[in-house]
Amino acid sequence: MSESLPPSAPAGAPLAPDQERMWAGLAHLGGIIWFIPALIIWLVFKQRSAFVGVEALKALNFQITLTAAWVAVQILNVVFLPGFLAALLGFAIWIVLLIFSIQGFLSAQKGQPFKYPFSLDLVK
Repeated sequence: MSESLPPSAPAGAPLAPDQERMWAGLAHLGGIIWFIPALIIWLVFKQRSAFVGVEALKALNFQITLTAAWVAVQILNVVFLPGFLAALLGFAIWIVLLIFSIQGFLSAQKGQPFKYPFSLDLVK
């Protein structure tokens, strides 16, 4: 006997409000590990939800900005920064990323847009 499965939404169907909040929040929170989660969420969901698309793009740009700052610190470390100072700056960058990623996640969970205090608009 085959059981009847409930119909699933088509692949390009708009997201439900709770799904929008979840994916937008994960785009912000994913920055804790790197910018790849925000990039994937933006590419997959930008056509299905304007809210998720905008929030994932903001998160992606912020995360790339901080990745560029981290790379700059590493280059400066090779050139002239003492190792402990480079490590301290790298840790500070991660703490900033952690704080604003959590704030973005909490804002998205409420269905509200989040604005990062600084970010380069590298991806449009």
